[in-house]
Amino acid sequence: MQKIEHIGIAVKDIEESNERFKKLLGSAHYKMEEVESEGVITSFFKIGDVKIELLQATSENSAIHKHIEKRGEGIHHIAFAVHDVNSELERLKNEGFETIHSEAKDGADGKVIAFLHPKSTNKVLTEICADKQPK
Repeated sequence: MQKIEHIGIAVKDIEESNERFKKLLGSAHYKMEEVESEGVITSFFKIGDVKIELLQATSENSAIHKHIEKRGEGIHHIAFAVHDVNSELERLKNEGFETIHSEAKDGADGKVIAFLHPKSTNKVLTEICADKQPK
């Protein structure tokens, strides 16, 4: 693991939350993006070398919608930057961690991602991510 890449926060209203975090952090978000495969709209803020990712559900089937229904708004996950998601997934499986994804998939903000199951990370949904490699 290289560093904390971002902290994901589940929100009901991304526009309202963008305004709140703009006031909190003293700067506006730098990017909004829809990730159709995950059923979310994301908004990114930068603070130092860590990002805050706001996530709003676009469908009732999305993990974010289910998270908010069960737990309310708040921290959803912590993401760690790695050099290679698939290699890190293999290493973590060998260390006994349960994974949600068996291989890297496209995520937001130019990343490939995979998640570890919270059952094996003290109930913290953990994402590992790396920059997409140019094709």
